[in-house]
Amino acid sequence: MPFSSLKKRLGNYIAQEGKKPGEGPPDLDQLWRDFNQRLNGLFGGGKNRGSNPGGGNGGGDMKGAGFTVGAVASVAALVWLASGAFIVQEGQTGVVTTFGKFSHTTPAGFNWRWPYPFQGNEIVNVSQVRTVEVGYRGSAKTKMASEALMLTEDENIIDIQFAVQYKLSDPVKWLYANRDAEDTVRQVAETAIREIVGRSKMDFVLYEGREKVATDTQQLMQSILDRYNSGAQVTNVTMQGVQPPEQVQAAFDDAVKAGQDRERQKNEGQAYANDIVPKARGAAFRLIQEAEAYRAMTVQNATGNADRFKSVLTEYQKAPAVTRDRMYLDSMQQIFSNTSKVMVDSKAGSNLLYLPLDKLIAQVAATEGRAASVTPPPPAAVLLPPEPTSDPNRRDGRSRESSRDREGR
Repeated sequence: MPFSSLKKRLGNYIAQEGKKPGEGPPDLDQLWRDFNQRLNGLFGGGKNRGSNPGGGNGGGDMKGAGFTVGAVASVAALVWLASGAFIVQEGQTGVVTTFGKFSHTTPAGFNWRWPYPFQGNEIVNVSQVRTVEVGYRGSAKTKMASEALMLTEDENIIDIQFAVQYKLSDPVKWLYANRDAEDTVRQVAETAIREIVGRSKMDFVLYEGREKVATDTQQLMQSILDRYNSGAQVTNVTMQGVQPPEQVQAAFDDAVKAGQDRERQKNEGQAYANDIVPKARGAAFRLIQEAEAYRAMTVQNATGNADRFKSVLTEYQKAPAVTRDRMYLDSMQQIFSNTSKVMVDSKAGSNLLYLPLDKLIAQVAATEGRAASVTPPPPAAVLLPPEPTSDPNRRDGRSRESSRDREGR
């Protein structure tokens, strides 16, 4: 029996019971028993109703059945309400939707929402560092050629493998702004690095510019992700491998070795030049200084000799004889100081006395070398003055002859 017809018949019955003369309002217990009886018959309880037409025990059975249905309905309602409870762990955020549309976010801890089909929830880990790999999967050996091969500004092909690490800054945008958020991050990373590499030279990307390429890629990725409302925050871009393609790796290695040899030879030549040029400059400067010193010395000697000659001339003009004697003695002293043999005129006759001054000087030098203390060296040779003669006339004659000789000179 349909529930609508049952409801209609129950209403008619209540109306008829209320119209009997001489009676008060209908009995609510009887109405409830009749409702439970009809409900029991609706769910297959007709046999019990037919076997007990008097309604003695049938009313109690119907009452117990109604209580059971109510308890089951209450438990189902409690279970349905309990299904709306959920727990959000630390570092996570709960996103609640109402009929599929974003409603609000929940913090960490115990939370509750209206059960299905009214509300739903998703838990997003915002503290996890996520990684997207471009050019490889899992390890560097598993290459993805379609992602790794890129064209540089100087029209060279380069193989780049890198990883992007990012975190979620807005879980709502991450869930609902893009259809496949992780694939979006990978495509953005590939687009950004292709643009950066396309504006750079091959040698710059391979060697000194690797860190700059990674930094520029991170900044460009973040700009694109912000325009897409992806809710992702790029934290790091790590270059795993930057090299030429495998097909030209051998030729590229030869070119690199040739370049290294060239740089080595240039460095050796520069080092040799740095060693020779300062020495040559120092030698040239030394020669210039020596020439300047020699010129100054020559000029000063010539000036000194001229001044000395002038002073001697002045003195000679004052006393010619004395000046001649003085010049003669100075010349003899200079001559005898540079010779090791001395000729001594003996008064006893015309015999010559030879003194071995060279051997005496060598003997004195050896003696001084063995001496422990510094003592003045003994004279090399002692020339005794001539013995006085008993003839004063002869002595005076020799003196006058010497004087005349000097006057004649």
